[in-house]
Amino acid sequence: MTPSVLGRDFRLLWSAAVSSRFGDALRTPALALLAATVTRDPRVIAAVTVAGQVPPLLFGLLGGVYADRWDRRRTMALVDGVRAAVVAALAVVVALNQVSVLVLLVAAFVLAALGTLFDSASFALLPALVPPDALPRANGRLQAGSAVAGGFLGAPAAGVLFAVAPAVPFAVDAVTFAAAALLVLALSPPAAAGGPGAARPRGAVWSEIGAGLRWLRAHRTLWRVTLLAAASNLAISGIMAVLVLYALDVLRVPPAGYGLFAAAAILGGVAGALGAARLAASLGTVAALRAVLAAQTVALTGFALARHPVPGGIALAVFAAGTVVWNSLSASYGQRHVPSELLGRVGAAQRMVGLLTAPLGAALAGLAAAAYGTVPVAGAAAGTFALVTLVAWRTLRPAAPAVLSRSGAA
Repeated sequence: MTPSVLGRDFRLLWSAAVSSRFGDALRTPALALLAATVTRDPRVIAAVTVAGQVPPLLFGLLGGVYADRWDRRRTMALVDGVRAAVVAALAVVVALNQVSVLVLLVAAFVLAALGTLFDSASFALLPALVPPDALPRANGRLQAGSAVAGGFLGAPAAGVLFAVAPAVPFAVDAVTFAAAALLVLALSPPAAAGGPGAARPRGAVWSEIGAGLRWLRAHRTLWRVTLLAAASNLAISGIMAVLVLYALDVLRVPPAGYGLFAAAAILGGVAGALGAARLAASLGTVAALRAVLAAQTVALTGFALARHPVPGGIALAVFAAGTVVWNSLSASYGQRHVPSELLGRVGAAQRMVGLLTAPLGAALAGLAAAAYGTVPVAGAAAGTFALVTLVAWRTLRPAAPAVLSRSGAA
């Protein structure tokens, strides 16, 4: 079967996403570096990181409501325009040497809060821009572009630009947000590209949030995919929390080579993103999700048993590829089955459930590593994935309730 053409609107959305991701990859490490110039108190520096992690938990579901209420194209453009203004203001404050801890906390919090609305609108807009059968390929290309822009381009450039002048990475980030806003505005208007139903009756915000949660809970397959993702995130966040220590102490990665070792995960992610659509076409989306979990269990087991950088790096790359494939295909499944007027809320609910387990996984890994070392953490992560895989193969089935499915087979 000939793949569907992704089209002009997808190229614009892809360019906007990649531009924004490049800016994010500049800003995130630059904020940490900037915080270290203001204070050496690790509690304060950690607080800046936490300030960027709390908003999705506080406002994620609310962002889903407004992504379903408002024109998604204009919402994304407005959010990126505001984010450009916020980061530009931060760049000016940095250039004037007027930075304080409060400024960093507010900037991190506001940018993350705005991001919750942007993410919900972007997730809900994609099915209106590409044909249903092209969703796995579109999501894969979005993730591949974001991985390259963030991991290979943005992250290495952040330190270099910060060394030139601390304000430079923030100024460049503001430009990327502005460029993304203009690219989104160039998308076809809702009448041509689709969007939420303008005539949809609106209830109270909490009742609309409840409607999204109830829809997700009632859809057997999508709800199980969401729970499996949450369980997987428990292990993923745990292994990522101790990855640098495991690489240095167990795999004997030289400190100077850690960047190259970490790049294996990025390469694996890009490969997974580009191969996600082909895997879904060969096996079907739900069957591919089960196969991916099995492959990740094998890879993570190999990682836990490895004692050399090369096999450890290969195992990490395979595991990262599986993570990106899972993310691409699970997003595509939801976008294909959730009604358009509920996409923002259901997508936000899925992200919320997944986010709830990530801090717990990182905290448990930190405590376990402090008490027993990092090797048991890797073993526990592999064991968790084995259990998740077993549950998936027993409970995850292609069929979804016909009354809830908008179109298409699994």
